[in-house]
Formats: sequence, structure tokens, C-alpha cells
Amino acid sequence: MSDQAPIDTRSAGTAPWRDPRLSPTERAELLVPLMTLEEKVNQLVGMWIGADATGGGVAPLQADMAGVDHRAVIRHGLGQLTRPFGTKPIDPVAGAHRLATSQSEIVAAGRFAIPAQVHEECLTGFAAWGATVYPAPLSWGASFDPELIEEMAGHIGASMRAAGVHQGLAPVLDVTRDYRWGRTEETIGEDPYLVGTVGAAYVRGLERAGIVATLKHFAGYSASPGGRNFAPVPMGPRELADVILPPFEMALRLGGARSVMNSYVEIDGVPSAASESLLTGLLREEWGFAGTLVADYFAVRFLQTQHGVAADGGHAAGLALRAGIDVELPMIDVFGEPLIEAVKSGAVDEALIDRALHRVLTQKAELGLLDEDWQALPDDVDRLRLDDETARDLALRLARQAVVLLRDTGGVLPLAPGRRPGRRIALVGPVADDPMAMLGCYAFPLHVGPHPEHGLGVEIPSLREALATFVPDLAYVPGCDISGDDTSGIEAAVAAAAASDVCVLAVGDRAGLFGRGTSGEGCDATDLRLPGVQAELVRAVLATGTPVVLVLLAGRPYALGPETDAAAAVVYGFFPGQRGGQALAEVLTGVVNPSGRLPVSVPRDPAGAPATYLSPILGRRSQVSTVDPTPAFSFGHGLSYTTFAWERAEALGGADWPVDGETAVAVTVRNTGPRAGVEVVQLYLHDPVAQVTRPVVRLIGFARVPLEAGAAARVTFTVPADLTSFTGVHGRRVVEPGDVELRLARSSAEPVAVLPLRLVGEEREIGHQRRLLPVVSVDPITWEHT
Repeated sequence: MSDQAPIDTRSAGTAPWRDPRLSPTERAELLVPLMTLEEKVNQLVGMWIGADATGGGVAPLQADMAGVDHRAVIRHGLGQLTRPFGTKPIDPVAGAHRLATSQSEIVAAGRFAIPAQVHEECLTGFAAWGATVYPAPLSWGASFDPELIEEMAGHIGASMRAAGVHQGLAPVLDVTRDYRWGRTEETIGEDPYLVGTVGAAYVRGLERAGIVATLKHFAGYSASPGGRNFAPVPMGPRELADVILPPFEMALRLGGARSVMNSYVEIDGVPSAASESLLTGLLREEWGFAGTLVADYFAVRFLQTQHGVAADGGHAAGLALRAGIDVELPMIDVFGEPLIEAVKSGAVDEALIDRALHRVLTQKAELGLLDEDWQALPDDVDRLRLDDETARDLALRLARQAVVLLRDTGGVLPLAPGRRPGRRIALVGPVADDPMAMLGCYAFPLHVGPHPEHGLGVEIPSLREALATFVPDLAYVPGCDISGDDTSGIEAAVAAAAASDVCVLAVGDRAGLFGRGTSGEGCDATDLRLPGVQAELVRAVLATGTPVVLVLLAGRPYALGPETDAAAAVVYGFFPGQRGGQALAEVLTGVVNPSGRLPVSVPRDPAGAPATYLSPILGRRSQVSTVDPTPAFSFGHGLSYTTFAWERAEALGGADWPVDGETAVAVTVRNTGPRAGVEVVQLYLHDPVAQVTRPVVRLIGFARVPLEAGAAARVTFTVPADLTSFTGVHGRRVVEPGDVELRLARSSAEPVAVLPLRLVGEEREIGHQRRLLPVVSVDPITWEHT
């Protein structure tokens, strides 16, 4: 146990651990032995200054922070500062100055003059007042555009770095398993390949900007029965290995994430925060992760209070440290006095603290926080702007690409009012004139709660405001509220629809936290009916016979059963951000040609247990059950205002595919319609006979193909056999020889070309270093008009 005499190191600019010529690891090794036990422990905790102590603000259990004297804490140093921008509204420049003041206090108070590492949320942009609010992660998935997500994340990271923040608590890599889960809006989709490729792109952008990306939530958070938040997960090891874990592998290997956050859940009775096999055996020893592992907020204390695997705080701290957690967030709790007493009594080995401390100090050295010339105030901070033109343009581009056109049967879309003079258009629905309907629950205006005296901080046009720029005489009636049982407004909505030539009917969600919304963290659903009386509104408006364009602004896929088949068109937007109203209006009027694809299937039945497209044969429709799980719209589905022909699909390498090699397939895509558009070519694997049951199809590649009218491109996928691997009957990942199919498809349910192949050779076992991506090329070609 450390017990050296105090020394004054605040002026020790020549201390060896400050030498930038040494590696971060070497600097950490020199510093750890110099610290007392109290100083070590304080580097493993956060401090949340200014959070609402009533528990009614950002998160539950904040009342436990009441009475903490931060000045007494920081005299031993401090590991992290929690959410200095995302707790209350503050002007960004003033916030950066206040953060610098806090950092100066921390440096002055501690013996080693080490500043805190600062973290913030950044799931839909920097979670700060006045910062651009980007589309929610389901919209990232709907874009099928990793390059754009990387560009967005780079801009988010640059703004955070300019404000003095070091770490972002994003992306969420949980694969959607049950749409009723309130946090579905935070996921990228229901397919691990899509989540992994898009999530890794977000990580690359954030890390390129100098921000430590934190992968959430490791692992299994989204797989609870019934979609209940923070519920036990009875998942088997094969689902964990083949569905839940691959996005984390991809984000670490292809993105370079430097931090991971544990999941709240317990898998087969073992909480993630106490799972040494998961956090150390798998993550660090097998995968080689060398960054920091931070606890989700209050997760270490939950080992005692929610999971019942720890008798007290010291016991909980020991379990978490032994499992591999390095930092307790959001504030000092069991990693404080309970841990210190546990070490002094011999219940916890101080070597576990040293191990975590070494990782924390190594990362601080990487960030420059151990350097002698570190400055509390970032350069040019007085010119800091968090909602600039570049950011708003990025938000708009992503929102445009994420809008999904699901149905277009009546010739109603695009509305194009300028070419159809005199056509009367009504706008109906509770989300039609609600700017908050554009935002996910981690957007600052919703996440932090209402502060009317400060305003929203950014301009968020509603769908009504945006559509009115194209349709000046737009008639509007809300019809009902998003939630609640008041049907008194439906009659007026029906009258408005009946008096119009076209009705745009906008329904959906209002995001919130812990019951304050219809979607979001802690806002789980018992079924997939639209909230409140919105389904009744939809039925009533459709019954008028007026052509209806059904627009959904939501955080989860709601059931679109037979009663909605009468809609002439269906358009889906997954919380498209502050410029989402404009993007939707542009798609509805034809200014923008839609190119989004569904990142989650849209179910038909609201009451049946929802299942994603990754189901084996027995998970599909059968003759031995009266329940048909076939969705109304399948994963990957999306339409365009132009048409595409797919030609010359072929397997370029012949029928044999070596189990340790690769094969190539190609297809020509031609725009046969009247205007430019984007086709999304999707590649699925079908494995008809395997040693364990497999999904009927699963995504293993995709390409966005932008084409002018009449243009064509050759799309080629070079596919390593590693992408056919799965966890075999003996629990090891294998490439199994045998017949397979590669399906070039418009969606998971709409193959255009089926290419039979045979994997040849001996069964091959592979691990973490397997190839994770195909090589995709999109090559424009010329062809002659005839």
C-alpha cells in the first residue's frame, strides 16, 4: 500500500513523467508509484458539478450527489469532469471559460497539478446549448453512408475539442433486438454489419478530431425480454458472439476507439460491470484493447443496489475493478471512501487500483494533460461557435439521405405544388408543427429539459414551417396530442382532410427521458401501436377517401397494419435533427429524391412479439402458428422517384470459393428514370445448411450508387470467406465448407440476383483478426442509347 510522505510537485516541470519524449505508458509507469492511495483513487472518479440534486433532471439517482464538497475532493486530484456543457444551458464561450476555471482549480489543488479529463455526450451532436443537433443514430443507419457519418463525427469532435472537452460518450453500438425498447432511437439499426460499419465511421471521425470515442454499451443492453430498459438478458453465447459483439470489434479495429463503457444489464446472471470474462478476458486479453473502460453512470453502485451481487460499496468497487472497469462515473461514490477502506482492510488489492490508474494516466498523457505546457483555456475560445453553417449543412445533408420513402402507389408524390396549381393540401397530425418531434432524447433541448428563459439555442423548423415555404396556403389541424386520450380534435382533422385534394398526415413520437416521452431512455413501450390516439386519427383520416401521405417522425418503427394500406404514400423519418423539417419538405415536394433505406424492419402487427429480420427459418411465417411475423416493410427497403435496372449480375470467380480466400460478385445498375437518384445495392449471405441454425439472410456488404438519369455503374464486391463465419456447434468461430448463396438485393426481402457458390476446403477456425469488410468498388460505365 502506498504511504510515501507528501511532496510538492506542482512546480516540478522537470519531473520525468512530464517528459513528452517518453511514451505515454512510460510516463504513467513513472507517476503511479509517487501517488498516495487517496490520490490514486481520485484519478479513477468523476465529479458532476452543477447537476440537479433533486433527481428530476438529467438522470435518476442524482439526489445521491447532494452534499458532495468538490473542493474537498479535488485536493487529491481528479480523474474526470462530468458534462460541464450538457447539464444546464450556458453560452458556449462562457461555458468554456467556466470549464477552464474549474480546471485551474483542480490543477492548483492537487499535488501533481494534473487536470481532469472532460467528457460529454455527443450522440446527436455536442450535447451543449447552442450546438447543432444532428439526426439520431437510426437516421445514420438509414443513410447507409459511413463516409457522411465520419464527416459529421469529425465536425462534432472538432467543436468539442475547441470547447475543452476530451472524451465523447458515443457511439451506441447496441444492435436493435426489440423495437419496444425505448432506446431503439439511439441504435443504428437491427443488423450488426450496418451498425459496425456506420459506428466505426463515427469513431474514426471523432478520434480524428482528437476526441476519445466511448463505445456503448458493452454488451447486450438491447437484448432484454420485452424491450424493458435495464432488464436481465437471458441471451445465449452464440447470439452474443454473432449479433451483439461484432459492431464493437469493428469499431475498435476499424475505428480506433480509445474507451468503452459497460452495459447496465446482466447476462445469464452476471452483470457486465462485474464480468471479468467479458471486460478483461474478451475485451483486453483476446481483442487487445488497451484504452480506458468507464462505468455507465451509477453502474458500480448498481452492483449492490440493483443486481445484488455486492454487499456494500467497497465490495462493489472491488468487483468492478477486478472485472476491468477503470473509472467510476458520473461522480465519486464507491470508488471513494468505500474503496479506500476496502484496500486498507485487505478486501481489495491495491494492485487493481494501480492497474486502472496506469490506463487512466496513459490516456491523459496521450491527450497532453500531463504536459508542462498544458493550458486550461483552448486557443481562439472567444470565437467558439457550435452551430455554424458547415454544421447545419452537414445536418441537412444527412437528414435528406435518411428520409425513407416506404410506399408511393397513388401518384401523389412528389407534391410539386408549383406544377399542379390550385391543388389543396392539408397538413394534419400532432408532430406536424412540433420542432421537438425532430429530436432524439440525447439532443440538448430534450435531454436537459425545458429552460424557457434560454430558448432552444438553435433554430428547429417544424414540418409545417418547412412545408409552408413550398405550399403557401397549407391548411393545418393537429387532430390530437402525441400522447393522451383526447379525441376531440379528430373531427376537425377529418374535415380538413375531406376538404383537400391531398392530406399529409404526420404522426409519431416525442422523445424524452425516464417516462417524459414516448421514445427515449426509460420510455419503453408495451406494444408497437402509435402513442395515444394517433392510430384512431390515422384511421379516421384515411376513411375520408382523400389521398393521404402518411409521414412518421419517430424513434422506433411503429406497426403499419392493413388499415394503413389505404395510404397513397408512406414516408419515415427517424428523428432527423434540427434540419429535418426542411429535409422532409424537400422530399415530399420532390426537391430531393429520397435515398434512405430502413435500418429496422417496420412490423405489421403491433401486438405480436417483434422480431428483426435476422431470424432463422423457424422465426419466419409457418403453417404451425397463427402468428405471422412478416413485416410490413423489411430491413433495407426504400424507394426513389426514379427507377433502376439491375443487369449482368455474376460471380466473377466461378462457383468455388476457398474457405481461406475470397470471391467477387458484380452487377450493373442503370438509372432508367427521368431524374438523378441513388440506388443502394445490398449484398446478403444465405447459408442453407449449417451446423447450427443461421439467419435466412444477413447483410455482408452495401454500396450507395448515385446516378444521373440514363447513367450506369458496375458495382463489384470482393468478399473474403471470413464474412461467412459464425459461432459453430463447439462455440468457436468457423468458416464452414458447403453451399452458400450471395444475394444482390434491394432489401433483405427483395433479392434481384441469387448467385450460388460453394465454399471449398477444410473447416477453418478464425478469431478476432478475421477480415471484417468486403472490398467494394463502384465504377461508372458508358453505354450507348439505342
